[in-house]
Amino acid sequence: MAKTTSFSCTACGASFSKWSGRCDACGEWNCIAEEAPLSTGPASKSLGAKRGTPITLSDLSSEEAPPPRTVSGLGELDRVLGGGLVPASAILVGGDPGIGKSTLLLQAAARFAQAGLKTIYVSGEEASAQVRMRAGRLGLAEAPVKLAAATSLRDILTTLEAEAPDLVIIDSIQTVWADHVDSAPGSVSQVRAAAHELTSFAKRKGASVVLVGHVTKEGQIAGPRVVEHMVDTVLYFEGERGHQFRILRSVKNRFGPADEIGVFEMTGGGLAEVANPSELFLSGRGDPAPGSVVFAGIEGTRPVLVEMQALVAPTPHSQPRRAVVGWDGGRLAMILAVLEARCGIPFAGLDVYLNVAGGIKISEPAADLAVAAALLSAREDTSLPAETVIFGEISLSGALRPVGQMENRLKEARKLGFTSAILPSGGKPGGSGGLALTRMGDLTAFVGEVFGAG
Repeated sequence: MAKTTSFSCTACGASFSKWSGRCDACGEWNCIAEEAPLSTGPASKSLGAKRGTPITLSDLSSEEAPPPRTVSGLGELDRVLGGGLVPASAILVGGDPGIGKSTLLLQAAARFAQAGLKTIYVSGEEASAQVRMRAGRLGLAEAPVKLAAATSLRDILTTLEAEAPDLVIIDSIQTVWADHVDSAPGSVSQVRAAAHELTSFAKRKGASVVLVGHVTKEGQIAGPRVVEHMVDTVLYFEGERGHQFRILRSVKNRFGPADEIGVFEMTGGGLAEVANPSELFLSGRGDPAPGSVVFAGIEGTRPVLVEMQALVAPTPHSQPRRAVVGWDGGRLAMILAVLEARCGIPFAGLDVYLNVAGGIKISEPAADLAVAAALLSAREDTSLPAETVIFGEISLSGALRPVGQMENRLKEARKLGFTSAILPSGGKPGGSGGLALTRMGDLTAFVGEVFGAG
């Protein structure tokens, strides 16, 4: 039988039947690599010659005890994990280089080890002495964590089988190589094989395994997407290097809520958890200024108040610029189009800049109304009251749609000293809790009420 050769993109994992210089899926150059073919020996032929073991079936009404969890003591980390670390779970952590992934996981390893878990930290990118130096800077030199510097998958698994740890941290999965896979370390085949073997070890031995993954320039975890399907939890460590804030975001969690966030602050002694993110994100906010609006959002299960900043200025170019940091650029284009088509407010010939203060990324559509308010405030050079929060979704017709968890948003605003809120009409009325509520049915009414135009 002829040998079947396949090729995969090392950046996005897309498969191809032949080599090419550029990946058609992600557009990267010089990233197509040959994959080792699947085995065609007797073991891979028909399974009909040997009968398997019957599987035990159960019905949907069966009740099982929730999995036991180990709490690290880092409240923000435990929150993102769903309440603590679950045995036999596989966790994938991704983030930009230098954002603090190794620092966070070394602190977590020390906390879990102090909580009674036998913990092994395997570094494939740094020597053991470098990890010890970081531990000394963080004040963790006395933590009962076993340390190793290795990249051979066979050696790592042999060691883990002998040591029988409760928690294993692999930093990073792209540096681990399997000698039975005929491709370079970091390739799609190597990452997939290493992740599969380590995840299988976690399920077989009941140990929790944390894998650190590199990210591409688009912010996605490098390697095949199948790795994210293998693991139980996928976490992204986000943040801007110019800010001290770091966001640990859960995008997949089989043992807890997805899209939960934990907020940390980078300090000289490592990452410190932030109990009240809203207060921290608004700490640098000064007097009311044009283009500044406070948005009451929901991240996971917690309300978070952040400042939306906009700048609108005449452009010297024929094509106005649209720059966005921390929000969806396509969503900004839609808001600008609705303002022009439904409210008669043009932005042609104007550069538009939008920024979410604090380095946090907002994805929910409830920020539409706050963005529109910031744009109009910057365009008209008018400041909105400093004690007002705004939230609501804008439809293409210009109508304002209610959003979820209004009561939690208003409660968080009241707790931080805000006195009024602008929100869509409709939805669950709820209690204002002393806030002066202004309900709007459409964007035209909002423009006329707040800015005296429409």
